[in-house]
Amino acid sequence: MSDTALLALGRVLLATIFIISGFGKLTDIGGTAGYLGSLGLPLPIVTAWIVALIEFVGGIAVLVGFQTRVAAFVLGLFTIGTALIGHFDFGDQGQVTQFMKNLAIAGGFFVLTAHGAGALSIDARR
Repeated sequence: MSDTALLALGRVLLATIFIISGFGKLTDIGGTAGYLGSLGLPLPIVTAWIVALIEFVGGIAVLVGFQTRVAAFVLGLFTIGTALIGHFDFGDQGQVTQFMKNLAIAGGFFVLTAHGAGALSIDARR
């Protein structure tokens, strides 16, 4: 497989989880706000909208390769924040796995930040 195709595939795989998760949050803002409030985050409704939009819009941007470096950087930082806020219970093996998964995803986003979206992207066409 070519580097161009692998980069596009990597973007699709990274973006999919955020698009699906963000859409789920957007369609259940009340439930999302309740969960975020239970974590002790401030202004849970506002936070829920911000989180949902970062995931959904950022995921779409990475998927199509639009402003990829910016979107990937934001999603990388967001994913580290999620690991620290939502998966920091190292007494729970499931949470440790989620924490490490988030770090790996953030790593993928930072590689995209460094190298860009590649030839099969809106960025390359601009």
